[in-house]
Amino acid sequence: MPGTENGSVMARSMHRPATPDDAGRIEELLEASYSTLMTASYDRAVLDMALPLMTRADPALLRSGRYYVCQAAEGDIIGCGGWSLERPGTGLVEPGLAHIRHFATHPACIGMGVGRVLYERCESDARLVDVDRFECYASLNAEPFYAALGFKTVKRIKIPMGDDLQFAVALMVRSI
Repeated sequence: MPGTENGSVMARSMHRPATPDDAGRIEELLEASYSTLMTASYDRAVLDMALPLMTRADPALLRSGRYYVCQAAEGDIIGCGGWSLERPGTGLVEPGLAHIRHFATHPACIGMGVGRVLYERCESDARLVDVDRFECYASLNAEPFYAALGFKTVKRIKIPMGDDLQFAVALMVRSI
């Protein structure tokens, strides 16, 4: 990954709302991130079934203006993530509640502040529409990241992914 040699990725990067034109590069990032970072928390067989579904860029999120990418100075997308008012999987909206969605950081950029910058953008923008709390379905490997941001684990749940897979996640919440 270009631009990661001296650890100053965030000093030489920028974030912006994603567009549908970013879909291919976001999918490459999701694949690189999830296939590497999730192996510590999930069996290979589970990942083999889940990753083809999880690494697709969500067109509605890309059009929403509430999904962001972080780009290195060289133009590489090194992080992505966003939020929605709609609860994933149901489309339901609860006043004051928003949902953190589809975060990923390139494995070469972990620990360099990429995810935190994207989260802070989500929080800032969500406050503008009277959101006062976030909820997320954190993959088990991402639970420590969200805890460091102030999220609390409510419980572990399994999310259905097709007929044959129940994917374990941590339901987490945070007041903003």
